[in-house]
Amino acid sequence: MRFNRTMDDTDAATGPGSASGSGRPCADEEIVVFWRPACGFCAVLRRQLDHAAVPHRLVNIWEDPEAAATVRSIARGNETVPTVVVGPVAMVNPTVHEVLAAAATHAPAAVPDGYQAPQPGRVGRWVRDALGG
Repeated sequence: MRFNRTMDDTDAATGPGSASGSGRPCADEEIVVFWRPACGFCAVLRRQLDHAAVPHRLVNIWEDPEAAATVRSIARGNETVPTVVVGPVAMVNPTVHEVLAAAATHAPAAVPDGYQAPQPGRVGRWVRDALGG
């Protein structure tokens, strides 16, 4: 399952930017990665963020019930991880490039200098052009 959404005011009460969410308040320009042990997708995203030197805060949903509630509010009632929040944007199982695209708008200090988003290949360009994107 992969989807992105913008957090609204109801999420603010329990979301990662609240005083009660994830144990402590977070800065508006922070990347928060909700994860759990033994999650292969979490390990891959964490490794990619570390390799790209992207600053982020890790929150283990098995150790933080409020963080688990935040993930459920984002992931349609499921505890699907990794779930990433960058400012008002919440993403479930995003790629590192999706995280950096959100960070470019909502947490520009977290984007490594010289980062270039990957360009679509031949098929991707064809699909984009065919769909008018």
